[in-house]
Amino acid sequence: MTKILVIQGANMAYLGRRQPELYGKTTAAELDAMLHQHAARNGYSLDIFYTHVEGEAIARLYQAVDEGVDGLVMNPAGFLYAGYALRDCLRAVNFPYVEVHMTNIEKRGMHSVVAEAGVGMIAGFGVHSYILGLDAMLGIVGKQAEKQEHP
Repeated sequence: MTKILVIQGANMAYLGRRQPELYGKTTAAELDAMLHQHAARNGYSLDIFYTHVEGEAIARLYQAVDEGVDGLVMNPAGFLYAGYALRDCLRAVNFPYVEVHMTNIEKRGMHSVVAEAGVGMIAGFGVHSYILGLDAMLGIVGKQAEKQEHP
């Protein structure tokens, strides 16, 4: 079974209460339930990890390598500004990374320092950015599996 890890960066645990004019009113628990439903419908294993500490995100990524995780979908949130250590970790792990943001960070004048380590980025679709990111990751993992079966 495909294993996908979702990491929620700094401030995401406060979803639904933090700046609802930007991020909406969906709580972290409601988003988690939505993502777990997506996993159940699409037949993959999903682990969701929240942290406000960049070092904890890095430790979780290295743990994911040992667990055989197939792909990462992450909203780096507050780590996008100066997450150079996180970016270096993303370069070192052996699974693909799709970055997601609820808002259009470019429109807001933000640049993600970790984005260059990813396959791609999905931004600006609210909580639906996560579904789009998970669908993209399933496609990436599926293509990798197909290459291994038919070199």
